[in-house]
Amino acid sequence: MALMNLSRSIEGCVAVITGAGSGMGAATAKLFAEEGATVALIDLNEPGVKGVEKEIIDAGKPGSAWIADLGSKREIDETISAVAEKFGGIDLLINNAGISIPVAIDDDAYDEAWSNSVNVLLTAHTRTIRASLPWLRKSKNPRIVNIASTEGFGATKLGSPYTAAKHGVIGLTRSLAVELGPEGITVNCICPGPIRTGMTAKIPEEQKEIYARRRIALRRYADPEEVAHGTLNFCLPSSSFMTGAALPVDGGLTIKNA
Repeated sequence: MALMNLSRSIEGCVAVITGAGSGMGAATAKLFAEEGATVALIDLNEPGVKGVEKEIIDAGKPGSAWIADLGSKREIDETISAVAEKFGGIDLLINNAGISIPVAIDDDAYDEAWSNSVNVLLTAHTRTIRASLPWLRKSKNPRIVNIASTEGFGATKLGSPYTAAKHGVIGLTRSLAVELGPEGITVNCICPGPIRTGMTAKIPEEQKEIYARRRIALRRYADPEEVAHGTLNFCLPSSSFMTGAALPVDGGLTIKNA
C-alpha cells in the first residue's frame, strides 16, 4: 500500500520546451527526458537543438526537435500543432526561450531592441500558451512554467526592455494562474539569477567571481541543470496546489542585503 497519494513522476507526459537548443532550455529538456517525459524541443538555433535531440535519442529517450522563430505567431501555431499531432497531446509547457539586448533609452536602436525583446520574452509566452491550451485542457497533469528572471524583481542599467518584459512574465503568470485555475491548469514561473549560459558567457570569470562574492549568498553562479530542477518541481503531479508562484532560483541574490 502506498503511503502517499500524489506522484512525483512526469513519466509519460509530453513536454514542450522552447529555447531548448542551449543553456537552461537544453538542461531542462535533458532532465525531463531522463525523468521519462517525451520532449518536444523548439529553438531557432538548428545546430544547437538538433544536438540536444541527438543526445536524448542516443540515451534511448523519446524526443524530437522543431526549428521555429518564437517571434512569429504563425511558426508558433504551426509548431505546437505539429507537436500535438506527433505525440498525441501536450501536458507540460515550458516557456524558456529568451534574448538579451542591452541598450540605453536614448539609443537610436532602442525601439527595435524593445520590440524584439518584448516579442520574444513576453508575447511569445502568450502565443505558445494560447496554441497549447486545447491540449493542456485534455491533460491529466496540465502545467505551464514561464521562465522569468530576478530582473522581474529589480533592474539593471541598460536593460529596460529585458527588465520590463520579465516583470511582464511574472504578471502574466499570476493573471493566468487565476484565470486557468478553475480548470486545474497550474501556471508558475522560475526567476533565475546568475546562471552560466550563453547570455553570461562573455562576462570574464574574474568579474563573475567578484559579483558572486559580493551579491550571492552561495557565492557562485549556477549551472543550468540547477534551474531545470526547479522547473521540474512545478511540473510534478504532486505540485497540483502550487500556482501563481514566482520562484527565485538565484543562490540567495534577492534576499542578500550585504
